[in-house]
Amino acid sequence: MPSLPDPLPRPLDHLAELAGAAGHGERPALVLRDETLNHNQLRQRVAMLAGWLAQMVPEKGARVASWAAKGELTCLLPLAAARAGLVHVPINPLLKRAQVAHILGDSGAKLLIGTGARLASFQPGDLPPGCAALGEGEALAAAQAAGRGLGPSEADPAQLAAILYTSGSTGRPKGVMLSHANMWLGAVSVAHYLAMAEDDVTLAVLPLSFDYGQNQLLSTWYAGGCVVPLDFLLPRDVVKFCAKHAVTTLAAVPPLWVQLTEIEWPAEASAPLRRLTNSGGALTVDLVRNLRRMFPQARLFPMYGLTEAFRSTFLDPALVDTFPTSMGKAIPFAEILVINDAGEVAADDEEGELVHCGPLVAQGYWQDAERTAERFRPAPAASTYGGMAVWSGDRVRRSAEGLLYFVGRRDAMIKSAGNRISPQEIEEAALATGLVAEAVALGVPDARLGQAVHLVVRGSGDAAARADLPKRLQRDLPNFMQPQMIHWRQAMPINPNGKIDRTALQAELERDFAT
Repeated sequence: MPSLPDPLPRPLDHLAELAGAAGHGERPALVLRDETLNHNQLRQRVAMLAGWLAQMVPEKGARVASWAAKGELTCLLPLAAARAGLVHVPINPLLKRAQVAHILGDSGAKLLIGTGARLASFQPGDLPPGCAALGEGEALAAAQAAGRGLGPSEADPAQLAAILYTSGSTGRPKGVMLSHANMWLGAVSVAHYLAMAEDDVTLAVLPLSFDYGQNQLLSTWYAGGCVVPLDFLLPRDVVKFCAKHAVTTLAAVPPLWVQLTEIEWPAEASAPLRRLTNSGGALTVDLVRNLRRMFPQARLFPMYGLTEAFRSTFLDPALVDTFPTSMGKAIPFAEILVINDAGEVAADDEEGELVHCGPLVAQGYWQDAERTAERFRPAPAASTYGGMAVWSGDRVRRSAEGLLYFVGRRDAMIKSAGNRISPQEIEEAALATGLVAEAVALGVPDARLGQAVHLVVRGSGDAAARADLPKRLQRDLPNFMQPQMIHWRQAMPINPNGKIDRTALQAELERDFAT
């Protein structure tokens, strides 16, 4: 692999300038529903949106949130907000109003831009004091009418650029603070090891509120390529768009890959694909074989990451057939250490905690010093970078070949269909209905989802409650948090400390619902 270009971080909004400076300004950059923007037009739209944002929210470092499906607004805001000196807070469009209200209040957002239907779902008190709300069409029209464009910023790359909210194993979603440098170097790193080029076309099917999804935009534009955003309803929509736009790069999570391997791919859809990338859960051996069989010309990149450090490892496609279960090695700009229980670097094949060091490490959790101190701690003495590191809580081992293998997850987080789900958030929603006295949400291994959400509850269990609880959860929680099964109990198992024995419940469900 050639040496890394541009190893020093720059302000994030400079991504909008690169293709024009390299002479690729007329090449397509963003395919929207009604028009396609080239890189020169992309740069102009970013400048106009940034100018309007600076007028609307003049306070530097203020938070601007978006809650909308993929489109011009959600694709441009990461760069435009950075250029205006603001902090972008992208909100998963699948979330319901209660989760969004928490994010807006926690981040102290001054402006929310979203689709009309989503904004209309708010109830009194959902918007925090001082937060304005505008429809995305209104915002884009106002930016164009204002006619004030901002040139490239001179922001310190260490400044905060975005807050990405992610669920933890306990409590409500927490905001991961990402600097310009974090996001710039993430774009450079991925574009480099994927060997992306100006003639690449990326189909952006992942949510732009996730670091994996947002990087679809940033790494493609860094390379001078084109992004086709897609909010798909059915897997065949992905196939259709791959054929229509001659897509070369497709990123997905394991449940989607399973669905995509179960349908027919015509040659015009599969032949242009150059690379497939996976994160958000491990690929099974069978799934690797199916992908390699269906897309033999495409390079397959299994990857591992966590929002607190963006991306940690990737497996060289040349090794996928021989080592299909490996997480690979560190990506550029990342240093990955395996630290055993004695606090030392683990020996070959010894289990330890994955610790991520280097400039991709985020700045901590927004306004949460306690949880920041738990996850962000000084790097081990063996680290070349030093400074703060992310102690992932994930147990891994490194083989004699230097390849990493996932062993298990230390926390109780549920990872379903690429989503990181807080069990406590589901439990709180169940308890808030008043239909149950106790609730435990668990992730049970599932061949399609990675983990399926199961909810164990103690309550009367009468017919009315059994019928009403799923309806209430459907109203209050997003679809990806909905329990696949609800188990009613007259009593919960108790451990020696007098607490609900979650371990016993987990073992019981895994035994009864083994896949």
